[in-house]
Amino acid sequence: MTPVDFSEQEREVLRIVQADLPDTQSPYAEIAARAGISEQEVLDLLKRLKEQGIIRRFGATLRHQQAGYGHNAMVAWYVDDTMDIRHVGKIMSRRSEITHCYERASCMDWPYNLYTMVHGRSPEHCTRVVYELARETGVEQYEMLFSYKELKKTSMSYF
Repeated sequence: MTPVDFSEQEREVLRIVQADLPDTQSPYAEIAARAGISEQEVLDLLKRLKEQGIIRRFGATLRHQQAGYGHNAMVAWYVDDTMDIRHVGKIMSRRSEITHCYERASCMDWPYNLYTMVHGRSPEHCTRVVYELARETGVEQYEMLFSYKELKKTSMSYF
């Protein structure tokens, strides 16, 4: 990939968006005010960088513990070839307790190919969500990996 030559205002926008976004009803307007450009220029910049593949994704990070969800589990699911994994993923990702849902290639003795992060107010809450998803989707083979301690939750910083 060819290096991108950003203007100082573009760099400032990117500095701001790689950190926590402003917690307001108009975060892009606040970003624009801090960077000295219009809200539309912020939106156009982010859209252009996404379309060019310079930014792969852009989204909010749930600080689940601060939101009252002190327990979570990564669930590795084995969706066999007779099932539509994308359809299963859509069903799972509809749940408010699910913040991540990824398809991954299985390997060697680890057959799992779909992963979700389940957040709950208790381990039992997480377990109940997983049982309900298994029933709803028909996916019977899975492993629940509960988190015991959050060691790091930071985003990359480029500027």
